[in-house]
Amino acid sequence: MNNKILVVDDETMMRDLLRDYFEAENYQVATAEGYAAAIAALSQKPDIILLDINMPGVDGLTLCREIRKYIACPILFLTAKITEQDKIDGFQAGADDYITKPFSLAELFARVEAHLRRQTRQAMSSVIRFQEGLVIGYESRTVCFEDREIPFSKREFDILAYLSRHPGQVFEKEQLYERIWGLDAGGSSEVIKEYVRKIRHKLFAATGRHRIETVWGVGYKWES
Repeated sequence: MNNKILVVDDETMMRDLLRDYFEAENYQVATAEGYAAAIAALSQKPDIILLDINMPGVDGLTLCREIRKYIACPILFLTAKITEQDKIDGFQAGADDYITKPFSLAELFARVEAHLRRQTRQAMSSVIRFQEGLVIGYESRTVCFEDREIPFSKREFDILAYLSRHPGQVFEKEQLYERIWGLDAGGSSEVIKEYVRKIRHKLFAATGRHRIETVWGVGYKWES
């Protein structure tokens, strides 16, 4: 089945451009000019949404927050804004990524495909069994070793789950904080260090391996 994409932009030319491009790539494309049409189009259950921030009336940030009440698919912002605060506002609103205008259609397509692949991997891997008996149940939010459950707090499991879903990929503390806390907390990314310490301690006590590696001066990664 072809992936479904929803394009929300008040500019007719942009909507038509993206519709034609993605239809040529065998996507099912729905378009919406603004808030009401976008909310109505959610009934089509898009797999991914391209959303312009700077729209008259209800802006993209407000619309993104409303969309998140109905659907959890990836949302990519199309925006001319590039400041750090704009990025923070977008992630806080529920966006997964952004691309600045003017942009390359090839780059946009690559980003869309990457997010859809990630969605597919996550849907297919609700349970992962690692070597030496470690089992992570992502839907049940459990971690077991040789049939014994290892207790983790909510935040500890969130960090462990995110890293283990991306083995070998290095994440800075700030990146992990964004993904886990959603940037809606008033704390600091420095808390990641303490959470990782606790996760390592529990994993080592149960399995004899820490599994989360420190990449000095950069961040953390799950063992490949």
